[in-house]
Amino acid sequence: MAKTDDLILFAQVVECGSFSKVAELNSLTNSVVSKRIARLEEDLGVQLLYRTTRKLTVSEAGKVLYQGAKNVKQAAIEAVDAVSGYGEKVSGHVKMSVPTISGDLLLADAVAEFCTLHPGMTVDMSLNNRFVDLVEDGYDLVIRTGYLEDSSLIARHILDSQWVICAAPSYIGRLGRPMEPEDLVNHNCLQYAYQTTGAAEWQFIGEQGNYILHVKGNFSTDNATALRKAALGGYGIAYVPRCLVYHDLIDGKLLDLFPDKVGKKLGIYAVYPYTRQPSQKIRLLIEHIRNRYLSMSQFF
Repeated sequence: MAKTDDLILFAQVVECGSFSKVAELNSLTNSVVSKRIARLEEDLGVQLLYRTTRKLTVSEAGKVLYQGAKNVKQAAIEAVDAVSGYGEKVSGHVKMSVPTISGDLLLADAVAEFCTLHPGMTVDMSLNNRFVDLVEDGYDLVIRTGYLEDSSLIARHILDSQWVICAAPSYIGRLGRPMEPEDLVNHNCLQYAYQTTGAAEWQFIGEQGNYILHVKGNFSTDNATALRKAALGGYGIAYVPRCLVYHDLIDGKLLDLFPDKVGKKLGIYAVYPYTRQPSQKIRLLIEHIRNRYLSMSQFF
């Protein structure tokens, strides 16, 4: 089997077009580079390069191998870069956008903590539900929920937040607790309008797969904070991602009515413009946010 370091060396030879340049780059002799490429050719049983006194020509097999070898090389570079900044002082400014459904609780706390841990950092965090244009609006980082369609952006998956159906004890005390999802048709269901699936279409897990239940209610909003406050006030039953109300569930201010029956999950992603590598400060901020989420994943 070909060695990873030989593949990386081969990718360098193709890119530099010279054994001597690669030898100098890696503090090796020309003969060592030549022997390692010859060993790679022997291991694979194909000729990768045609050598003349004037130039190197890549064979058809070499061109195919290079496509994979350059990915190995890039992965190795990125793996080293990913940890190179840890323990070092980071500074600078980050402009980020966060959806209200996840920003006003855990994310705000996580980002403020990051700035405290790195005194040279400042973060401008905007909370809104519109899909901002990262490049056009000058954002360095965006936290997004749901499906990402724009291929010009890089998305780092943080986690999936399970949706919950919850209500305040005061509401249950007045109007009773629904025992089955179908009982919700007789309750006031608070609706979150900022959903692609529809505010009144609540998804459940059934024996034959997931199914949709159509509910009714007297209050609908596209603001997650407003929806949470209405639920806390005892005005109805809400259908929201658990990350929005996890503090309330832990404190008993809201009750999870169907913990094993709700079929919807919300993907949470850190998104940044397509570049070869995100800056160290962006990388560290994403990792900090991700670790904060994962530390509480049992609630999500």
